[in-house]
Amino acid sequence: MSQPTRILLALIVGLIIGIAAAASGGAWVDPAVAIAQPIGDTWLNGLRMTIIPLVVSLLITGIASTAETARSGRIAARSLMLFMSFLVAASALAAFLTPTYLALFPIPEQSAVALRAALSGAQTVTNVPGIGAFMKSVVPTNPIAAAANDAIVPLIVFTMVFAFAITRLPTEQRAALTLFFQAIADAMLVIIGWILWLAPAGVGALAFVVGARAGTGAVGALLHYILIVSAVGATISLIAYPVAMIGGGRRLIDYARGVGPAQAVAVSTQSSLASLPAMLRGAGALGVPVETSGVVLPLAVAVFRVTAPPMNLAVALYIAHWYGIQLSPFQYAAAIAAASVTTFSGVGLPGQITFYAGVAPICLAIGVPVEALGLLIAVETIPDIFRTIGNVMMDVAVTTVISRHYGADDGIMVTPEEMIA
Repeated sequence: MSQPTRILLALIVGLIIGIAAAASGGAWVDPAVAIAQPIGDTWLNGLRMTIIPLVVSLLITGIASTAETARSGRIAARSLMLFMSFLVAASALAAFLTPTYLALFPIPEQSAVALRAALSGAQTVTNVPGIGAFMKSVVPTNPIAAAANDAIVPLIVFTMVFAFAITRLPTEQRAALTLFFQAIADAMLVIIGWILWLAPAGVGALAFVVGARAGTGAVGALLHYILIVSAVGATISLIAYPVAMIGGGRRLIDYARGVGPAQAVAVSTQSSLASLPAMLRGAGALGVPVETSGVVLPLAVAVFRVTAPPMNLAVALYIAHWYGIQLSPFQYAAAIAAASVTTFSGVGLPGQITFYAGVAPICLAIGVPVEALGLLIAVETIPDIFRTIGNVMMDVAVTTVISRHYGADDGIMVTPEEMIA
């Protein structure tokens, strides 16, 4: 049985037992909740302890490898610039779409109240800084203290500056530092692998507590979450059509036919890498020279996951809505920046690790509790389908844009394995 299936089953079983316990009204329910709550909290703390070292190390290695790729040819550098522009734009669009969809289709108030009560131990931000305090806090006076206090925005700023500084060092020093942080990232991934192996126990305990306290409202809230986040991903995915038509100069019917097989592979595998052969064939059918698609598409698979920032941002904004947190414009700006940048921290990671590594920093950046992620990670399978479809569609669409406006140059052929390594 796959790990996502084990975690999902643990969620379902935990909710069923918890809801049944709440309906029974037995005297044993409160003592059972008192036992299950520390188990779930301990598992969540295990995940939380990896956030800072994982994000820092992956950002440094991601930026270093991206800068190295940009040196391989003009088409690679132009592709990376276009990728980053799309990532920021998609994040900003999600900051508009998510509140809009939540206003049109709000979570049932009863479910929201019940879930807030079920996760009553979560800490939220009560004091929102003004513009002066916000601007002052962006640059950390002590990055170690920022890491200790989960001040993710100033920590990301320092990490990015540090990572770009590494790219200016001599080759030997650059390689040594990159290898050092890669080793830290690999060690964190091993730890997360151990923690996720225990996920059925942690998720099951959390689900039991939520079911016992929130009743059937928990099920409705989780379904509502899946629909909202998936809707954001689907909307971002549809933008690939006008991108291919306007930017790439392709007809709608031609692009739809060209990307169709890759979409089918994406649905069945939930893997952009597995969809790469179909994307290459689709790009060829759209008239993209192999000299261009052979560079751009593997690079896109490795670093351009256009649905990751907007859907990660949607998760964080959904949790904020869940808790009734009113975000300031500065918090939205911080969320967009964190979502856009931390996409580089998910290169080559398994889906559930990518989910947590991508969403947790956004939550920390805007003061949204990360405790809810312990439940939401269990239902990520359905939104992940929309993530993969959107990535595949936009990868092909952006490749047509680059082919039309830049064409091929002296860029080297890069394989997916070389890019992800």
